[in-house]
Amino acid sequence: MIVKVGPSIISGSINAPTSKSSMQRACAAALLNEGETIIHNPGRSNDDLAALEVIQNLGARIKEQNHEKIVIDSSGVHPVSGEMNCGESGLGIRMFTPIAALSINEISINGSGSLLTRPMDFFDAIFPQLGVSIHSNEGRLPFKIKGPLQAKEIIIDGSLSSQFLTGLLMAFAKAATSPVTITVINLKSKPYIGLTLQVMKHFGYEVVNNNFESFTINPAGPSTDRSITYTVEGDWSGGAFLLVAGAVSGNITVKGLDVFSAQADKAILQALIASGCNISIEEKQIVIGPPATGVNGLKAFHFNATDCPDLFPPLVALAAYCSGTTVIEGVSRLAHKESNRGLTLQEEFGKMGVVIKLQDDLMLVDGGNAVKGTTVHSHHDHRIAMACAIAALSATGEMIIEEAEAINKSYPDFYEHIKQLGASVNEIESIFK
Repeated sequence: MIVKVGPSIISGSINAPTSKSSMQRACAAALLNEGETIIHNPGRSNDDLAALEVIQNLGARIKEQNHEKIVIDSSGVHPVSGEMNCGESGLGIRMFTPIAALSINEISINGSGSLLTRPMDFFDAIFPQLGVSIHSNEGRLPFKIKGPLQAKEIIIDGSLSSQFLTGLLMAFAKAATSPVTITVINLKSKPYIGLTLQVMKHFGYEVVNNNFESFTINPAGPSTDRSITYTVEGDWSGGAFLLVAGAVSGNITVKGLDVFSAQADKAILQALIASGCNISIEEKQIVIGPPATGVNGLKAFHFNATDCPDLFPPLVALAAYCSGTTVIEGVSRLAHKESNRGLTLQEEFGKMGVVIKLQDDLMLVDGGNAVKGTTVHSHHDHRIAMACAIAALSATGEMIIEEAEAINKSYPDFYEHIKQLGASVNEIESIFK
């Protein structure tokens, strides 16, 4: 669909979306839990729905589902079919593949969209060491695996994504018969592993974190029919866009974000404070708006996004309005997202008159000049679509966003939420009509 977002002054209060990082990990833990799991505040993004479909294919049963909670019953990994499809979820494919390998059955692993081009050769290198046979498509989807996975002492490279480690930690927790250690070299996105460990602890698994350099997984206790309740956190990744919207376009209150969360994207607060916006951080809400002198009072900042690469799009939308040159580190983490985000941000914000330079691992954003309303394209990337919409709020004219439905991957209510805050948002064409 095509969405038009016009210059707007926003105000009011909004609840942040639910965290798909938290939701998908909870789904994986619910599958491994031999008993009942009640998930409160469940997400309903495309990635969340894909995770629910995966765990059902791997043997979990959904007993009750509504906007408030999902009740899942499981007896462990017992696939009901020989296929697992993770949609376009990068976390889903990397986390659920080792978990699926706990089964002795041969399983075909697949996905869709940009996931088909993302490198998965990690599994080609690691699975044979764990007793899992794999037949891949030269390190790409689709591929076939056959377990069962055996938890053994291994050394892995964590430079591409921490999501592979998340899957191994969860699978090892179920498979280990004695303490076993995973050693990690060059681990990126450490806070996301912190979130994984937090969820695992909630579900009763014991993992010793040795300064994020190695992880010792202790065997799970005897299987018991137990009931576990888990509440999905608010999403700092999606909430970052709301917070930037407030910084550049009006005074708003964002609720539902846990300031004590292990989510990596909580670091957006550092950038917002450095930009000089008007911000008040409380335990249950964040009140944010432009500086007292107006959006022109925002100033350039320096931010290292190596451990939180999903923040690049909202950071660029913020930097576009900050006088001076903003420097963001971590560009190397952007190549294998839904799009090559470094190049995509450079291209789409360039159409708005915002000059972005890429130098080695740095992104330099020349901000503080007029942001022009124009026609942009999401590149089928949910975070690019949202960044363009936020940039439109204080632009000189309307922003027309093509393939705007990309937001459904993580934040299907995004346009409706900014519209509730007073943003001018109109769907002018839909591919579904």
